[in-house]
Amino acid sequence: MYTLGVVGLGEGRSIMSAALRSDRWELRQVCDLNPNVCRARADEFDFDRWTTSYEELLQDDAIDAIAIYTPDQLHYAHMKQALEAGKHAICTKPLLLSLNGAQELIELSARTGKHVFVGQSSRFFEPMLRQREDFEAGKHGELETVEAHYITDGRWFLEKGWSRQAGFSWMYNFMIHAADLVRWYLPGVEEVVGYGRCSETSRSYGLDAWDNMRFLLRDGEGRIGVVSGSYTLPTLGRDAEPTIQCTLRGTKGSSRAEYFRLHYYTHFAGEGKNVRTFDDLHGYYFRFEGESHHAGEYQNYIEYFADALDRGATPYPDVKEGVRTIAVLEAMRRSAANGGERVRVQDILDERGIEA
Repeated sequence: MYTLGVVGLGEGRSIMSAALRSDRWELRQVCDLNPNVCRARADEFDFDRWTTSYEELLQDDAIDAIAIYTPDQLHYAHMKQALEAGKHAICTKPLLLSLNGAQELIELSARTGKHVFVGQSSRFFEPMLRQREDFEAGKHGELETVEAHYITDGRWFLEKGWSRQAGFSWMYNFMIHAADLVRWYLPGVEEVVGYGRCSETSRSYGLDAWDNMRFLLRDGEGRIGVVSGSYTLPTLGRDAEPTIQCTLRGTKGSSRAEYFRLHYYTHFAGEGKNVRTFDDLHGYYFRFEGESHHAGEYQNYIEYFADALDRGATPYPDVKEGVRTIAVLEAMRRSAANGGERVRVQDILDERGIEA
């Protein structure tokens, strides 16, 4: 059994639930700067080992890994401190808000021999896991296209004061899920083209950030990825358009995995068209009020992480894959900022001297 420390108890609520229900992990201690949040989690989970000092977690020799769910701008510093303290780091997305410090993080992970694992939760939702199994079994044949979107009516989000602060990005906070799903199947994305648009809805809140985006990605073999997102417009509802979806189209079959709705659609050679539902797992994935927290995915990925440690294997997405996804997002940003020009991902990495 491995031991876990958690810093950041807003989103960290889910990882606490995951660790407490896992037979692979012992939740050792949790941390948040706000003692009221710590007390709330202590009451919720009947878990009283909390602190407001991150240093206390770092100095605990019994902790194997630290799970980082602090605000995005603190991820780099908290990962760096964890690695330097001899801990593995599990970090929620986005790994970083820019490529600043990316090469240093890669080198630090290599030097300390400690893993950085990106908690890209959408990979670990049930339909996505089943889709990956079918892909690795060769049921799609030669993959030709990957299409992923994240479409939601996030106007409620604009009521949050911090969402209107300088630097807020729908791309890094929301669209990264769709971009990561495409990169999971097309890890060698080389070129990006696309557009972004800021709606009147966002502008009415004083926010100048693209809330509608469409991008085409292409890998070295010419395969095509499509990444789409809309965040401040009325949706058609989940029955018509799943909030997050990933569609694979290949020479022998196609599939679509849906997020929030536990549905997985397939059309494979010799099997015909099928839909599999996993509604009986809803309580496993969504353990709290509504569907605002999705602890089941977190449990899936910390147990995957533990299995990788057992085997001496690298858990993915690792630091290099996480950094390259940030580079793809930067290519998307540059393309949209320059009227849809073609941007090469490797050029962005080379500019920064990043080996990912």
